[in-house]
Amino acid sequence: MNTSKPPLLQRLPRLSGWLLITVLLLVSVWAIAPHQLAVSLYKLSLVSLAAVVGYWLDRSIFPYARPDGFLTTDAEDAPPDSEPDGDLVVGLCVRDNTQMLLMGVSMLRRAIIIGCAMLTMGLGA
Repeated sequence: MNTSKPPLLQRLPRLSGWLLITVLLLVSVWAIAPHQLAVSLYKLSLVSLAAVVGYWLDRSIFPYARPDGFLTTDAEDAPPDSEPDGDLVVGLCVRDNTQMLLMGVSMLRRAIIIGCAMLTMGLGA
């Protein structure tokens, strides 16, 4: 079974479909009510800023519980099926299921904190 993507889709960055949808929506806002573009860009900048602030809040509140702490940069510690990606060996360095659970919880915690910061900024501004 051949599951490879066509060459054009291999070169497109991730979420490029969503970028196209966003541009089309901005064009439609411009066509319907051009005076609302400034408001849309203002809201977008606030929500983007909230995402960055939420990320740094998580890093500062939980400095020793970062999700990337479960990745390894040492090739000897990496699982045999992992592949090197520059300086980082892409692979989990988990010894048991408890570490895997902690990594999942830390990723979920970070997503919740960032999402709450974005929601707060979007509702409050």
